[in-house]
Order: sequence, then C-alpha cells, then structure tokens
Amino acid sequence: MQEQYRTIAREGVHESEISRSRFICALAPAATEEEAQAFIARIRKEHPAAGHHCFAYVIGADAGVQKASDDGEPGGTAGVPMLQMLTRREVRYAVAVVTRYFGGVKLGAGGLIRAYGGVVGEALDAVGTIVRRRFRLATVTVDHQRAGRLENDLRATGHAVREVHYGEAVTIGIGLPEADIDTFRAWLADATAGTATLELGGEAYGDG
Repeated sequence: MQEQYRTIAREGVHESEISRSRFICALAPAATEEEAQAFIARIRKEHPAAGHHCFAYVIGADAGVQKASDDGEPGGTAGVPMLQMLTRREVRYAVAVVTRYFGGVKLGAGGLIRAYGGVVGEALDAVGTIVRRRFRLATVTVDHQRAGRLENDLRATGHAVREVHYGEAVTIGIGLPEADIDTFRAWLADATAGTATLELGGEAYGDG
C-alpha cells in the first residue's frame, strides 16, 4: 500500500471563460469507477445544452485506474490534459468533468489543451485537497472507570478515535501510523496502569 495519497476535499465546481467559451469544471471524490461514472452522468443531466462533457478520473492510491474522454473535442485536447493535471498534482480517488459551452471562437489544439488542463488546476485550487495517510486499525479495550479519561487523552494527543463501544468493557477503535505502534503501546500502558489491551487490525487510509 502507498504510505499516503492526495484527494479532493469535497465536491465542488469552478468556472472559467476563455475566448467567450464557458468551461465549467466539476470535481468530486470517487471511491470506485462506478461512482466516477455516476458523477459524470449526473453532470451531463445538469447541463443538457452543453457541447462537450469531457472527463478524467483516477482511482486507487497507486493510480491503478485512469480514464479520460475528449467527448467530441479533437483527440488528446481535453481528457488527456485533464488527466495529466490530476496525476501531476498526485490526486487520487477523484473525478473531474469539464462542461464546455462553445462561445463561437475556435481555440485550436494548443488553446484547448491549456483551457481544459488549466480549468482543472484552478478547480483543484478552489475546492482544495487533503492528504490521506496509511494507518493500522486498532482496538483499545479498557474498563469503564478509565474509559472516559482515556478517550479524552487519545483525542487530546491527536489520535483518530473512530468509534467507542460500551459493553462489559469499553472498546475504542483508533487509527495508528505503523511507525507509532510501539510508542503508543508504551503510552497506553502508562496511561492506564497496564490495564488496557491493544489489538491490531487491518490497514486503511485516513486524513493526515
């Protein structure tokens, strides 16, 4: 697994006007190709009168799935520069759709490449990106007496508390960077006088 990846902070839209053509870039996080395709279909419905709906998406922390479409623009002038902007910015699990309303002035291949790639870059700046880092899922089990304070201490020290479950004992689900596990184990023993247990689970990504 990659140690970290960058993705879009939220869904958003950015518009630019270039030589009287409107370029509207819609960005969204997408966990799967199906999510990306559904977003593309939604944008098409929102702008039925537009001439082109060019798109690019990158799925996978390792950018394993990449797809781009020129949607009727000259080959290589729209989808590819859009995809290149996403990969150059190291953006993953994301989809970009650029809707173009033609303004009567032809831009030429170079102009189109700059326009489509540029509006994606501007949209990324406007919407913002976040870094998700790899971590181990872990479960801390502790008695009721110490649970409240331990949960507060975890949050105060910047640990991502994912869930808390109250049963016979209290289990607190957290995320830990691999490199911090031994240090955390020692901290936990100290914080709970050795009464808490730590169980490690699988790997996931979280906000860093």
